[in-house]
Amino acid sequence: MPTLILLARRFYWVTAGLLILFVLTSCAGSDAELSATPVEERALIRFVAAEYSTETKPLLEKLIKEFELKNPLIDIELQVANWDVLDGIYTTMISKNQPPDLLNTNVYAHFAQDGLLNNFKDIISPELEAKLLPNLMEMDKMDGAQYAIPYYASIRQLYYNKELLETAGITAPPTTWAELEDAALKIKSTGKADGFGVDLTDNETQAYLSYYFYGAGGSWIKDGKWAINSPENIEGLTFLKDLFDKGLTDPEPTVTTRDEKQRILGDGKLGMMISGNYFTTVVPKEFPGLKWGVGPIPVKDGLPPISFGVHDVFVSFQTDHTDKEALSKFLDFLYDDSVYEELIVREGFLPVTWTVGSSLSNQDPVMRSNLESLRAAKFYPVQDPSWQSVLDYARKLGDAVLYEKLTPKAALDQLQLFAESKSGR
Repeated sequence: MPTLILLARRFYWVTAGLLILFVLTSCAGSDAELSATPVEERALIRFVAAEYSTETKPLLEKLIKEFELKNPLIDIELQVANWDVLDGIYTTMISKNQPPDLLNTNVYAHFAQDGLLNNFKDIISPELEAKLLPNLMEMDKMDGAQYAIPYYASIRQLYYNKELLETAGITAPPTTWAELEDAALKIKSTGKADGFGVDLTDNETQAYLSYYFYGAGGSWIKDGKWAINSPENIEGLTFLKDLFDKGLTDPEPTVTTRDEKQRILGDGKLGMMISGNYFTTVVPKEFPGLKWGVGPIPVKDGLPPISFGVHDVFVSFQTDHTDKEALSKFLDFLYDDSVYEELIVREGFLPVTWTVGSSLSNQDPVMRSNLESLRAAKFYPVQDPSWQSVLDYARKLGDAVLYEKLTPKAALDQLQLFAESKSGR
């Protein structure tokens, strides 16, 4: 019996020892596995976007929420700002050394010249790069570096209130300056509306200068040099001032903005104005009974018609915390065909990816025509680093020319000298 008890005790201690060894080994293995698991870090993307319409903010908020659900370790800090205050917001962020990781704007070259921007070649995926329209991508390069990528595009055209033109006895939209002046006079003579809307406010002065520079056969830059005070450009601005002096434009070109003029046209108080293709989405929604039409930008008699395009971009500032991989994922999401098509349709712009462009063109011949015009369009000189400064100076020209008795030639001479002083050419 004592022998049996002794054997039992030995079996107990052996078994207990093996159990303890098993537990310790298991714990050691568990700790090793835990220590080998990498700690995943969160990424923050500061995104400052321009406000294009009342739909911009809620639409982006919805899309960002969808993205964050799919990418729980990436946070998007969104700020949506009206174009009137956008410059001030990102300038303040830059001055505080907290620039946005992603900024939606319409300029980039001066930032690139100052060494502030990331090269998107180091950020965007090959799949996204292959989708973006080559002619716009080329405009967003400097010295071979992709400092910006296109986001939205638009084509500018003449939009008009059909009922006002019919009342004035006008059977077709004007295509030349002489026809524009005649049509504006006839509309004005009905006593129901102003003839032609002109926007020389801060946001659109450069646009109307471009319409009449290019419409006269001129340009902002010629042979690599500023050509702002060329005879053609002076002739274009002189024609615009003559329309105002004759009372054929709206009475407040430097006060009411493009968006406000669109509403005035929709309300039947303005006959014609130049705007972007987003007009067709925004204005009929607010004025469902409006009968509107569209035609080309009128040009100097005897010159061929022009196509003028505008495109806004994304830029990415160099920061200590920017996670390029996270930013790449977010851009892939924004430009995903279904997501990007929703943005384009809701905001009324032209797509800058050929995939969405092909899809929408197959559904809409007007979209197909607009995209064809975009390929042949003239644009602002966005690749010139002094363009932002020239644009800011140009914003002062409206009041100076219309109300302060500064001649078009004197105004453009001043702008030419300023541009040359900023660029050295």
